Amino acid sequence: MHFTTERSKRREGHLPGELGVWMLILFDMRVFALLFVAFSYQRALDPQAFNASQSQLDPLIGLGNTFLLLTSSWMVVRGVARASHDRGPHSPMWFNGALVCAVAFVANKIFEYKGKLELGISPLSGDFFMYYFILTGIHLIHVMIGIALLAYFRAKAKSGFSSANDRLFLESGACYWHMVDLLWIVLFPLLYLMR
Repeated sequence: MHFTTERSKRREGHLPGELGVWMLILFDMRVFALLFVAFSYQRALDPQAFNASQSQLDPLIGLGNTFLLLTSSWMVVRGVARASHDRGPHSPMWFNGALVCAVAFVANKIFEYKGKLELGISPLSGDFFMYYFILTGIHLIHVMIGIALLAYFRAKAKSGFSSANDRLFLESGACYWHMVDLLWIVLFPLLYLMR
C-alpha cells in the first residue's frame, strides 16, 4: 500500500510562488514579447542600419552579463533549496553570491551605457539604439527590483524562512528573478548577436 505524505502531495501539483506573481510575470513577458516583435519588424525594414549600429556593441560585455545572470539564477535555486529544506545556515551564502552577481551585472551595464554616451551614442542615435536603450533600460529596472529582493532574502535567510508565507514569498521572488534572467537570455542574442 502506498502512503503519500502531506508534503509530497503539495509538491506534486505545486506551482511555486503566488498566482498573482505569475500573473505579473506573464504580463511582463507579454510586454517584452511585443517589444521584441516591434524590434524585429523595424530591423527587417532597415537591416543595414541595424547591423551597422549593432556592430558598435561589444558582445563580450553582453556575454559577461549573461554569465552573471545565469550564475545568479543558479545561486538563487541553491539558496531556495537550502531554505526550503530547513538547512538555512548555508542559504545566506547562496543569496549573497546571487546578489554580488546581480550588482556586477548593473555595474557592467552602467559601464556599457557610459561608454556609449561618451561616444555620442544615445536613444536618439537611430532606431536600433532607441530599442537598445529602451529594452535594456526596462530590463535594468527589473534587475534593480531583483537586487532588493535578493538583499531581503539574504537578510531573512539568517533567521530562516520558517512560516509558510515566508516560503511562498521566497518562491515568488525566485520566480521573478528567473524571469529577469530569461528576459536577458532573449535580449542578449537579439541585440548583440543576430544579424
